[in-house]
Amino acid sequence: MTAPTLPGLTPTAPTPAAAPRPGSRAARMALPRSVDVLKEIAAEYGVCVRPLAMRRTDLDTGQTEVIDLPCGATLEDKCAPCAKKNRRLRQAQIREGWHRDEEPLPGPEPATEAQKSLILFRAHLEFSRDEATRAAQWDQVTDLDEAIHEVEEAIAAEGLRGRVAPPHSSGDDDQGDDDTGRRRKRSTKRRQDAPELPRHKVERRTVGKTYTAPDGSTYRPSMWLTLTLDSYGPVRPDGTPVNPDRYDYRRAAWDAVHFPRLLDRFWQNLRRCEGWNVQYAGCVEPQRRLAPHAHFAIRGTIPRDVLRTVAAATYHQVWWPSVDVQRYTADRPPVWDENASAWVDPDTRRPLSTWTEALDAIDDDPDAEPVHVVRFGAQVDARGVMPGTEDAERTIRYVTKYITKHTGDCHKITTGRQRAHLDRLWQELRVTPCTDRCANWLLYGVQPKKANAKLKPGRCKGKVHQRDTLGIGGRRILISRDWSGKTLSDHKHDVRAWVRALLGVTVGLDGVDDQGATVEPVRHAWELARPDDPDVPAMAHRLLRSISERARWRSELLAAKDRAAQLPKDSSTTEADDKTGEGL
Repeated sequence: MTAPTLPGLTPTAPTPAAAPRPGSRAARMALPRSVDVLKEIAAEYGVCVRPLAMRRTDLDTGQTEVIDLPCGATLEDKCAPCAKKNRRLRQAQIREGWHRDEEPLPGPEPATEAQKSLILFRAHLEFSRDEATRAAQWDQVTDLDEAIHEVEEAIAAEGLRGRVAPPHSSGDDDQGDDDTGRRRKRSTKRRQDAPELPRHKVERRTVGKTYTAPDGSTYRPSMWLTLTLDSYGPVRPDGTPVNPDRYDYRRAAWDAVHFPRLLDRFWQNLRRCEGWNVQYAGCVEPQRRLAPHAHFAIRGTIPRDVLRTVAAATYHQVWWPSVDVQRYTADRPPVWDENASAWVDPDTRRPLSTWTEALDAIDDDPDAEPVHVVRFGAQVDARGVMPGTEDAERTIRYVTKYITKHTGDCHKITTGRQRAHLDRLWQELRVTPCTDRCANWLLYGVQPKKANAKLKPGRCKGKVHQRDTLGIGGRRILISRDWSGKTLSDHKHDVRAWVRALLGVTVGLDGVDDQGATVEPVRHAWELARPDDPDVPAMAHRLLRSISERARWRSELLAAKDRAAQLPKDSSTTEADDKTGEGL
């Protein structure tokens, strides 16, 4: 039965809003802003919206010019074009190292006779220094130290990597009050609540297993892996806890701070368990419940049972002083005593325990337990990915989809319940110690390592305490050393080399040809130009100039690609055509 409608209250359809009167304020405010359109076009052509004005001076002619350099920001709220370019480089890095069928780096070249002679001479100097030290001939020791320093510089100039030997420590070096020179040793015995893992000698190979199909064809798949932390309490579909009072925010904060160490332990255990140098590339990002988890692309295949077993057996123990009782607050913290050069209690004026004393107490206690143990959760997602498929490209985009955002901005906060959950986690992170030098140790009655009067308890400037990071204060992109054998700078150089080869240019803007030989040895001096300098144009003028230059570059590049498409395909140059040219 439909309720009767009272007379005069018949619902009417909403009338459409009338167009504003031409020339009115509403009509003017509806017009797009030219500055916003300029930035939109700049982002469309990949032009940095906040470039650095650098003044380059030719030392031979004295001519100066102002050159705009990209800011290189990795977050899109600072500069979206630079962040997008960095994301594409990361995707290229993951793509190049994921499904490799050969080792990325060859072995080192044999040493030359000149390099061997320098090492032998360095050995003679070390022998002479040892004899002078035994005879207490300290003037000769000083002369030999200077000679050793010169020889080590010659060794580095000759093309040898690393140091031959660590430097000799001098007795006059200031080691500080907290540096005793004694390394604390912890037991390496595994915990009783962690399963044992097989241990094999790790082979010097990074390429996975090759499989042969019944028809004789061979293929080498790889994997995609997701690792998560344990549960801290039941949560709703939006990530908020069902019962905030029973949600373990303290453990969530400590797990987030030490999550990178747990990941390092996992890869170490996995390599020892599998017996080969497993390579990975991935990203750390928050879940909806704001706990960090990690996505990884793994070269080669590993049984899923092995991955789950290694994840269950991996843990990281934090041997720090106890934080069960918070003795002070940020509003009523300890005070600095200038006479004692230490932090003291505001009432009793007694100095707080030093960092060395707190760790000594842990070493002297036979029943001491770690202050925190980080573990993975039971959810371990792993699946195989075939090279050259759309699934592989989609996975690469998924791994890197959040690297241009702050950790706190990866998931939109739309409700008051989500906002309250984020605030509670952030308040716990603000009082969680992040390192041995964190000022938050003063809240628990312990002076941090190398304490000074500038510390502010409860207001540590570490990244893990910021609202934007939510405890993920380190690197969010994690790539193993032998993944692709290249750094981001190498990948940028590859992009430039591809563009020069496509356009038929042999010399770049840096005056270096493709073989690395300098064509014109021109000396330049660089300095940062101030925005109010007379020779620095307005920002809008610089953006307009860069947009025009980038548009002409794109037109030339597209024309060169069309010409190349009409030629016979070359397998060595067509692989990266569509992927590399997007960033120009």
